[in-house]
Amino acid sequence: MKQNRCKIIGITGGIASGKSTVSDILRKKGYTVIDADDISRKVTDIGESAYEKIHEYFGDDILRKDLSIDRKKLGSIIFGDEEKRKKLNEMVHPEVYKKMIQEIRINAQRDEIIFLDIPLLIEEIENSKKYGIEYDEIWLVFVSEKEQRERLMMRDKISSEEAEKRIKSQMSMDFKRKYATRLIDNQYGKEHLTKIVEKLVKSL
Repeated sequence: MKQNRCKIIGITGGIASGKSTVSDILRKKGYTVIDADDISRKVTDIGESAYEKIHEYFGDDILRKDLSIDRKKLGSIIFGDEEKRKKLNEMVHPEVYKKMIQEIRINAQRDEIIFLDIPLLIEEIENSKKYGIEYDEIWLVFVSEKEQRERLMMRDKISSEEAEKRIKSQMSMDFKRKYATRLIDNQYGKEHLTKIVEKLVKSL
C-alpha cells in the first residue's frame, strides 16, 4: 500500500502499560489514531464474519445473554491456552487488518501522520507487512513488570496470578525493545507522559 502521503507510526506496549493513554493524548492534540482494539470489537459484533467463526469454535459459553461475545470470558480462556489464542487471532486479525487499511486510505487524504494503536504490533509485524502496512516509526510504551501487574489487577479486577499469566502470555518487553524506534517510559504519571508525547510529536 502506498504511504507516500503520510507517516505511519505504530504505538504498542505490554498489557496495562498505558498505550491507550498515549493514544488519548494524541487524539486530544488532533491526530488521527486508528485503534486495533476498537476495530476488533466491531468485526466481532453479532452478524460479522469473525463473530460466526468465534461462536462456532468456542461455543455458547463465551456469549452474553444478548448473544454478544463476552470478551472477558473469552480472554480468560485464551490467556491460559496458547493454541486457542492463536486460533482466535487467525479468525480476527485478517478482518482487523482489512478495516485498518481502509481507514488508513481514507485518512491519508488529509493527514501527514497517522498513528496505529496495536497491542500485538511487534508480535504481528510480519502480518502487517503482508497486508501492506509499513511503519515509519514504532513507539513502545512500558512500565516495570511490578507496576504492570498492579495496574492490570486494578483495571480488570483479577488476581495477581491471573495478571501474571496474562503478562507472560505476551512477548517479553526486552525483546520488543529491539523493534522500537522510540521508548516511552510511563512510570511517572500522566503529566510526565504528556510531556514525553509532546516532545516526540515535535521531533517528527
